[in-house]
Amino acid sequence: MNFSLDEDHIALRDAAASFLDKEVDLSLLLTHGRTVQDSNYDGLWKKIVELGWPGIVIPEAFGGLGMDYIDLVMIIGEMGRTLAPAPLFGTLAGAWAIERAGSAAQKADILPLIASGERQVCLAIADASGAPGEGVKATPTNGGYTLTGEKSYVVDADCADQIVVMGQDDTYYLVDRHADGVDVSLLPWRDITRQVCSVRFDDAPAERLEQSGNVWPWVKDRLYLLLAAESAAGIAAVLADTVGYANERVAFGRPIGAFQSIKHQLAEIAAQSECATAGVQYAAWALSVVDAKAPLAAAMAQAYASEAYKTATHRNIQVYGAIGFTWEMKNHLYYKRARANSELLGAPRQQREEIVLWLETDRPDKAAA
Repeated sequence: MNFSLDEDHIALRDAAASFLDKEVDLSLLLTHGRTVQDSNYDGLWKKIVELGWPGIVIPEAFGGLGMDYIDLVMIIGEMGRTLAPAPLFGTLAGAWAIERAGSAAQKADILPLIASGERQVCLAIADASGAPGEGVKATPTNGGYTLTGEKSYVVDADCADQIVVMGQDDTYYLVDRHADGVDVSLLPWRDITRQVCSVRFDDAPAERLEQSGNVWPWVKDRLYLLLAAESAAGIAAVLADTVGYANERVAFGRPIGAFQSIKHQLAEIAAQSECATAGVQYAAWALSVVDAKAPLAAAMAQAYASEAYKTATHRNIQVYGAIGFTWEMKNHLYYKRARANSELLGAPRQQREEIVLWLETDRPDKAAA
């Protein structure tokens, strides 16, 4: 078995890195009081659409590129490395929900528009407590449904054209973001490189996606992969930044990187970076080949990478010292992204609980019983 990336994957990653290094400007956010509205969210997205990234994993039958999840993490990793402020996470989440829950006609109608960038979507999952499927009541009407209630922590809702709403019993509804009865508010989210919103519905007209059951577990595995890929690449970026500073900063006549206490911290970040990247690539492979252990791999990748990212950003600020706490340095942007990524779909302890449950139900002795 070949455990290394092939030339096509490396070329895709390098092309994404070159593009994002040129286009992402974090200096727009390095002044006190700046928010995601100052980040050029829409401007970067227009350029991303030109590259075809919204359709990277949408099947070719629906106008997408039909690439695999290893290809996807090459791009998502670079998005995470540069903290690129753009609605790719929300677009992929909404597209996956439609791909899994929509009828053939619904998919044929919507997915090509998403792939081409003509339509933006997002996925509204949880209520304010974080419970999936809760917070919204669907009422049947003549020819459709109306939704009433509120969803929280909805990524990229403010720039979406349509919102995919998760209802009870793993049912899904499609809502026009600009319809009467839909109110979207940006939340004061700690990570100002990502647009996170609350969405209130007041008898908002909705179309039900025709499939239900086993949608959320399938989508959740892929969202775990996105967050884990961002975090693993973020760790590598933080490591490179910390090593660079430790080699430049001089104390007592020597670069601080020469001191054993600093070396130990850098070595720990380096080890975690390797493990997180390996976990992400294995999960991407498992999802691509539809391996039975893909849910286990995705949960493990997210649990490990998110915690390691928090540790790396904490140590990064420690090595920088007082200057690392200032708004004018980009350290705090990575620090905030790490903490947000570890909570957005549930804390790492939740993924570990899922891992234990999966292992318990998959034990050979239980299967035989």
